[in-house]
Amino acid sequence: MTTRRQWHLSALSAIVGAALLAACGGRGNDKELNVTSVVSFGDSLSDLGTYTIVTSQVVGVAPFFGGRFTTNTHTGYTPTTSPLSNTATIWVEWVASRVSVPITQAMLGIATTRIPCPVAGALPALASSCTAYGQGGSRVTVPASSTAGALQDPVVTQVAAHLARFTSFSSGDIVFVWAGGNDFLTQFSAVGAAVIAPATAVANMQIAATELATLIKSQIAGKGATRIAVLNLADTAGLPAINGLPASSKALATQLSTEFNNTLSSGLAGTTGVAIIDMGVLFADVIASPAKYGMTDVTGFACDPAKMAPATGGSSLFCNATAGAAFNTIKTGASASKWFFADGVHPTTGGHKVIADYVISQIKALGWIPPNL
Repeated sequence: MTTRRQWHLSALSAIVGAALLAACGGRGNDKELNVTSVVSFGDSLSDLGTYTIVTSQVVGVAPFFGGRFTTNTHTGYTPTTSPLSNTATIWVEWVASRVSVPITQAMLGIATTRIPCPVAGALPALASSCTAYGQGGSRVTVPASSTAGALQDPVVTQVAAHLARFTSFSSGDIVFVWAGGNDFLTQFSAVGAAVIAPATAVANMQIAATELATLIKSQIAGKGATRIAVLNLADTAGLPAINGLPASSKALATQLSTEFNNTLSSGLAGTTGVAIIDMGVLFADVIASPAKYGMTDVTGFACDPAKMAPATGGSSLFCNATAGAAFNTIKTGASASKWFFADGVHPTTGGHKVIADYVISQIKALGWIPPNL
């Protein structure tokens, strides 16, 4: 069985290869387009392993092959034009692979433990690759309220951390922002608990979207970024955690995500270098035509809470789909590559591949990367 250490060494070897290629100029087309870095801000959907440190502690086995909010095993997807032997599990890793630049987690930690740019300890030459800032639980501007020790740095803090390290963005950066999901979950849950009224939840989502648009304009576009892809919210009523709820609850979920998206789009309208990638279009098409994307299940989720330690709460952070591995927690008959959802809100590694391919098609259409990738 491949150990976590062996897997990480393999992944680091791939990253080193990409870094060396980039140092030599990379492929001609990439050089012409000056793709030098992929920067990602957001939440668990873009988290490359902030909480890896806690998975072994909770499960009681070290190493435990987990730490990301997915099925935690790659699907064997390797871009034919990429020099990387790719073991990606999260969409933004595949995107970075396609443009031949390394990307690693910006922060590792739990509770008061914080390890910035963890890859730099072993490979100092890759310190500039720590540009994946997404953290599970993060909201747009509201700091963490969790008592479980999750870092949950809001996106505004993530952007500030990048600027503290690099001062500004460069024309060689492709910047991705995918946020708002935890703002939605917070508001939706508060309505469900009768803490706030639906109208208040809608207003709060509009506020979050306005704050995100302002942040992107002032601190990303305003600090030198020229290629900023903003992924909006899919219709949250389609999530497994919500699709079985009463019609009134699903209608509220749709309204909250729609209001967020509309406010975000209007707030960013006319901003040079910013493009909205409509995730609602993708998710709706995947659910309507799963076979088109190689999916066989788009309503359930692949990780089995009954197979996980009780302390995990059934989160895909602790899900392990490695075939034959100890503590494999996939449902009998489920597939990490053909089921779209890992848990109630997060994609499988196969789902992340679908997302990556869609994002790549969109930034190709924008002319941000070569059309032959």
